[in-house]
Amino acid sequence: MTPLLNFSQVCFSYAGRSIFENLTFTLGKGECAALIGQNGIGKTTLLRLAAGIVRFSSGSISLEGRQVQHLSRTETARLVALVPQQVDVPFAFTVEQIIEQGRTPHLGFWGGLTSSDHRAVERAIELTDIGYLRGRIFNELSGGERQRVKIALGLAQEPQLLLLDEPTQNLDIGRQLELLDLIRFLNQTGVTILAAMHDLQLIQGTFSSVLLLSPDQALLQGRPSDVLKPTILERAFTCPPRQHPVLIAENRFQEGTAV
Repeated sequence: MTPLLNFSQVCFSYAGRSIFENLTFTLGKGECAALIGQNGIGKTTLLRLAAGIVRFSSGSISLEGRQVQHLSRTETARLVALVPQQVDVPFAFTVEQIIEQGRTPHLGFWGGLTSSDHRAVERAIELTDIGYLRGRIFNELSGGERQRVKIALGLAQEPQLLLLDEPTQNLDIGRQLELLDLIRFLNQTGVTILAAMHDLQLIQGTFSSVLLLSPDQALLQGRPSDVLKPTILERAFTCPPRQHPVLIAENRFQEGTAV
């Protein structure tokens, strides 16, 4: 079966510095994968490469078997949606107006929303449970509410793949748990998800696989129980587990749940 997303020997450099060398992995339809690694290692860059926003120097990236470099920006946006950490809205747009922007890749020559566009917007609002926010001004929302709206904006594109860049960042624990519930729900409805995650303790129970970026090592991909181990994390994050309680707790958790 053709994977939904395929990176093969991808190399990428920025400002004369190599970010990725021979990066290789696949993501199948229906997966819910967490992308982890130390700060500055390239998690956001990987998501931007998958979304066709930045170009790689060699190798290949394909979506549903189609080479990303041969797709137009509109074609790519119909296949994949990237939800960034920050969305700057300079005007007093309502939530509904923001989400309608997700239909841009599907608009015809005249640019007006059709009945199918309105249905896609309504489904995105329904899936993220933000109907009560539709008339609110986006810039007046709380952090958790904004995150749901951003995800709804991505869903309005009706993508095959939803990319989330640190979706739980700067949220309190209650809003983080709400966001994880939403990710699980969306995945259960058939949305394939790849999310860059900062907090390792939020991965178990939501994500079926983990992609770990490590300095000077090949990307490691596997089940959370196989990847989230202190011996692996210590090397990837260059921090001895005995000095970091989070990794020690992770070790105990893994020993009790590994299969």
